[in-house]
Amino acid sequence: MKRGRPGPISRGVAERALVSVDSGDSGARTAGEQGAAQRDEPPATRLWHVTLSVSGPHTPLPELRRGLEQLAHDHPFLLTSRYAGDHAEIRYWEEARDLHDAAAIALRLWGEHRATAGLPPWETVGLEVIDRETYHQRLAEGYGPAPAVPVGVHPF
Repeated sequence: MKRGRPGPISRGVAERALVSVDSGDSGARTAGEQGAAQRDEPPATRLWHVTLSVSGPHTPLPELRRGLEQLAHDHPFLLTSRYAGDHAEIRYWEEARDLHDAAAIALRLWGEHRATAGLPPWETVGLEVIDRETYHQRLAEGYGPAPAVPVGVHPF
């Protein structure tokens, strides 16, 4: 597909292509070449602090703890999980391109690991996703989520 100005093509010009000038030594590129170069480069990712809250019918605490410990093993960035018989809160760092991607991954976390980790059939009832800078700013100002200490799986 060639892009150009709308309307008739000027006399003597068979076709117009958009061209951008690169600031480096690669010279001019057509829009297609520039798009191909962008597809080859992986998008920049950022770290996002995620707090996921889930809730559902009462589950025996030993069974729930085993499931959360398996989730922590399966998901290496998991910081801490707190739980009670009918709800849990999971806090972790997620690497994603943007907020939308981080939230989408977080919303799938419980369901995707439910069978492999032996988690109860609970639903997500809360989600907070903040960037690393905001997380550290909140801590410095004395509010926001407390640092994830102790790390691991603990009752409320």
